[in-house]
Amino acid sequence: MRKEVVQYIESKKWLQKFIREQPRWYRTLARDPNKLQSFELAALQYYEQTIPHKVEKIANSLEMASLMLHMFKAMRD
Repeated sequence: MRKEVVQYIESKKWLQKFIREQPRWYRTLARDPNKLQSFELAALQYYEQTIPHKVEKIANSLEMASLMLHMFKAMRD
């Protein structure tokens, strides 16, 4: 694997963890270092850190808060 690719992966701990959990990326990046962006996107999807995942988490939190609020109102009445 190219030195700059290794340095980039080492600079981000979550990418190091991902490449250890998904070793097929060693071969992919060694053969084609231009797939570094695909590698990073795959890691974001794996750890559910993409924008749609974050929006879904916020929506779930708001739904839970709304449910709790309705439950407290029902208990008060």
